[in-house]
Amino acid sequence: MDNLLDLSDRLYLDVLDFAHSTPHWFQLLAEVWTELGLLLFGALFLAGWWRSRTGSSQAMALALLAPLATAFGYVVSEGLKSLIDEERPCRAVVGAPAALVDCPAYGDWSFPSNHSAIAGAAAIALALSWRGIVWLTVPMAILMAFSRVFVGVHYPHDVTAGLILGGLVAFLVMRAARRPVTSLVETARSSRSAAVVWCAGRGPATPAHASARPGRRSRARHGAY
Repeated sequence: MDNLLDLSDRLYLDVLDFAHSTPHWFQLLAEVWTELGLLLFGALFLAGWWRSRTGSSQAMALALLAPLATAFGYVVSEGLKSLIDEERPCRAVVGAPAALVDCPAYGDWSFPSNHSAIAGAAAIALALSWRGIVWLTVPMAILMAFSRVFVGVHYPHDVTAGLILGGLVAFLVMRAARRPVTSLVETARSSRSAAVVWCAGRGPATPAHASARPGRRSRARHGAY
């Protein structure tokens, strides 16, 4: 374990040295991304909900579960962080270059990375609810995790654990809650409240010609007799 922590220290120093060697505009970009990048996941949650309003009840259930599963990932990460009082590397690593952003206050512990846990959870939850988007969400999550080391506020093992923890929690929540939430969506779609139906979506549209066919068949049978 000590060897792994020593390796994480060395990787932290290497990444921070690299960060200081990059142009100032690139450092500013990393600072913006590490704080605001999670908002892009939020935009994807909204887009996923909107596109699922005309999809199946299960598709809508998964779209609604995605942000909930991400929230669970954060809660579990925060709970673990409060149990493991690991000091931030921007204070603990002797001889390290200055972090690119302000070092979080004492008591805001380092392990695991909440940003990475949220990003990992969001990446997996969105991938399960929106087919094909995994090629966007997973690189986003990895970039978010790397940015936390790049700006100097987390060790590599912090962000690695955060990604894995968040992704695992999101996967379990999505699997466990899929059926009951699908039932709730089906109930909401049959509601008499227009607002509830609008939020849950009306589901796949039924072609007009499909509903007309039974009548034509019935008239055909009637004429045959």
